[in-house]
Amino acid sequence: MATTRRAWLVAGAALAVGAAARTDAHGERKHAGAATPVKAEQKPYGIAGDPKQVARTIDIAMSDDMRFTPSSIDVRLGTTLRLRLRNRGKVLHELVIGTPAELAEHAELMKKFPDMEHDEPHMSHVPPAEAGEVVWRFNRAGTFKFACLIPGHFEAGMVGTINVR
Repeated sequence: MATTRRAWLVAGAALAVGAAARTDAHGERKHAGAATPVKAEQKPYGIAGDPKQVARTIDIAMSDDMRFTPSSIDVRLGTTLRLRLRNRGKVLHELVIGTPAELAEHAELMKKFPDMEHDEPHMSHVPPAEAGEVVWRFNRAGTFKFACLIPGHFEAGMVGTINVR
C-alpha cells in the first residue's frame, strides 16, 4: 500500500513539473509564468532558432487529406526559418522535423501513446482551424523530413522534405 501511494505521489510530482516547464513553439520555455530561452540542442537537422534571427517565413498548410502544402522546402545552410503552420482541417495535425529514422521511430511511439504532448522546438501541435509555428536554424546540410505523427497520418503519407544546401 505504501509503495502504491509513493508511486502515485511520484507520478503526480512528475506531471506537475512537466506542466510547469512547457515550451512554446517560439523556442521559449515557460516556467512559473516567465519565459526563458530554450536550451538549444544540436540535432542532425539543425538547432532551435532565435525568432529575432528569422531570415525567411514559409507558410505551410496542413489538411485532412493528409498532406502538407508545400511538401518540399529548399533552405540555404545556416538559415533560420519560421515555419508558419495553418491547420485547414477538422482534426488535430502536427509538424515534427527530423531524420527519416527518427520520425518513423516517433510515429511508432505515438501509436502506443496517442495523447503524448510535445514540447520540443522542432515540433508543433496545431488544432483544427488554428495556427502554429516552428522557428528552426538549419545549420546542417542534407535532406531531412517533416511529418505529422498523429497515429495514421504519417502512414497515410503526411510527410514533407527539407533540402538544406
